[in-house]
Amino acid sequence: MDVATIEHLRWGALQLILLIISIGLHEFGHAWAADLRGDPLPRLQGRVTLNPFAHTDPLGTILIPAVMIFLSPGFGIIGWGKPVQISLPNPKTRRADDIIITLAGPAMNVLLCLGFALIGVLTDASHNTAATSNIAQFLFLGILLNASLAAFNLIPIPPLDGSRLALRLGIYSEEIFQTLSRWGFFILLIAINIPGFNTVIMLMISPILWLSALIWPHLIPG
Repeated sequence: MDVATIEHLRWGALQLILLIISIGLHEFGHAWAADLRGDPLPRLQGRVTLNPFAHTDPLGTILIPAVMIFLSPGFGIIGWGKPVQISLPNPKTRRADDIIITLAGPAMNVLLCLGFALIGVLTDASHNTAATSNIAQFLFLGILLNASLAAFNLIPIPPLDGSRLALRLGIYSEEIFQTLSRWGFFILLIAINIPGFNTVIMLMISPILWLSALIWPHLIPG
């Protein structure tokens, strides 16, 4: 096995581990917020935990991302976790609760970006020094992955979080939401192949990268 193959496998494994952790914490964010808002269902189902495997979907969190990472390098990674089920028991605050719970997932990914940036500062990691280059690359990967997860999940297409926000904010009617939900996966497959889609995602993640770079100036190689 040559050096390039070993390096590809090493970084591929790191990407997969980061993805499992990041998706797990995204779903934990939903579950924790629901628990704080008085919804007993996530705790009853064992979802209020930092254990990423409690939030893992074998197909969406492991198998499909692994195939894309190891067999289709250079392409985007598609992955998802086990959805957190909520009951929204308080009718008086149901709309506000749902908005908070929905936003908590992407917010957790943004917090992870800032956490990786803080680690970069504390370790004085830099792309420009041999001693810390690997650390800097790992942290950059973690920030880019979580910024992408936060932005992608805000797209208003079911089953992404953005579609539920659109429903609760009155942008979608219940009828439109249900119709989109039936075709959401296929709409997403078409959308991610439209020229310019990646540009839109990059525009969405730019503020997160900028904020992370304020904490860790070495985020951007230079």
